[in-house]
Amino acid sequence: MVHRPVRIVAGLAALVLAVAACSSSATTAPTAAPVTAAPVTAAPVTAAPATAAPVTAAPVTAAPATAAPAAMNATMIPKQINNPYFDVAYKGAQKAATDLGGTVTQVGPSAADATQQVPFIQTATTQGASAIIISADDATAVAPALQAAMGAGIKVVGYDSSPAVGAYNVFVNQADTAGIGKGLVQMACDLAPSCTGEIAVLSASQTATNQNAWIAAMQETMKDPKYKGLVWDGVVYGNDDPQVSTQQAQALLQAHPNLKVIVAPTTVGIVAAAQVVKQAGKTGKVFVTGLGTPKGMAEYVKGGQAPEFALWNVTDLGYLAYAVAQDLVNGTITGKEGETFTVKGLNNDQPYTIGKDSVVILGPPFVFNKDNIDKYVAEFGF
Repeated sequence: MVHRPVRIVAGLAALVLAVAACSSSATTAPTAAPVTAAPVTAAPVTAAPATAAPVTAAPVTAAPATAAPAAMNATMIPKQINNPYFDVAYKGAQKAATDLGGTVTQVGPSAADATQQVPFIQTATTQGASAIIISADDATAVAPALQAAMGAGIKVVGYDSSPAVGAYNVFVNQADTAGIGKGLVQMACDLAPSCTGEIAVLSASQTATNQNAWIAAMQETMKDPKYKGLVWDGVVYGNDDPQVSTQQAQALLQAHPNLKVIVAPTTVGIVAAAQVVKQAGKTGKVFVTGLGTPKGMAEYVKGGQAPEFALWNVTDLGYLAYAVAQDLVNGTITGKEGETFTVKGLNNDQPYTIGKDSVVILGPPFVFNKDNIDKYVAEFGF
C-alpha cells in the first residue's frame, strides 16, 4: 500500500485522449445558404452651387482601424449542476474570467442526462454566447447541437468528458487516458492483498465518454502479467447520483462476496462506495479507490475504507478550459494540431501543445493518501 505522494505516470509524454466517442461520426455543421441582396439604385443628387471661403485643414492622424475585441461571454454546461466536482471547475473558470477578462455563466441539467444538456446548448446559441464550455454526458447526443453552435460562429471547448470529434474546437482533457487507466489498476493492485483478488468498477453513466475510456484503459492495463492476480468482476453504473451509486455499491458486495476492491472513477461514486463499505462493516476486507476530491474522501482515507485515491486539480481544469475558449474567441489559436499557447500560472508557465483531434492535456493526476490528505484538503478546499 502506498503511503507517500506519487504521480500517476502517463504511458507516453504527449499521449492524447482516445475516447470511444472520438471514433463516432459526427453530423456536419449546417452551411447557411448565401444571401443575395436586391440591387439598390440611388437617385441622383444635384448640389446647389455655393461659394465658400477657402479652409486650410489641420493635418489629422487617423486612429488605428482595428477595434479591441469584445469581452468574451462564455456559457459553461457541466454534466450536472450542483455537483461538487463541476462546481469547483466552475470556480476555476470564474477565476480565469476575472484574471483574463470576460464573463462565464454555468447552466445545466440537475441530472446527468445528455438529452437535458441539448436545450442549454441551443439557448446559448440563440443568445449569442461567445463560447460554450461543456462536459458531454453523451458524446454523440450533444454533437448536432454543438455543431449548430459552431456553425453560428460560437467556439466550443469540451472539458472533463469529450463531445464527439468534430463537435468542438478544442477538448481540454484532465489527464492522459492511458495514464489514468494504468493508475486506477495500480491503486487496485496496491490495495488488494498481494495484488490478488476480485475488483469491480462503479462508474457514472453508461454513456460517459471519459468513464468508458478509462475503463477500457483499465482492461487493457490488466493484460500486463504484473496484474495477473486481479480478477475483473465487471462494471456497474451509479449515474453520478448518490442514492443510485449507494445501491449499486451495495449490490456489488452482495453479488461478489470475495470482492477485494471497488474502483470508482467518479467523485460521487467513490464517496458512496466508501460509505457502503464502512456501513457494511467491511473495512479492511474490501477497499475503495478511484477518483475523488480530497475533502470528500478525507474521512475514508483516515478510516481505512479508501487508503488511496487520485485526482487532478479541478480548479485548474476549469481555468484552462476558459483560457482556451478565450484564445479561440480572440483568434490566438484555432484548435489546429501542433499549435502552442501558454496560460500564466499553469503547466509551470510552459507552453501547452494542441494534439491529435484538437486535444490539450492538463497534466497527470495526483495520488492522495493519509500522509498528504490534510494538506490538500486545506490547499484545494474541496
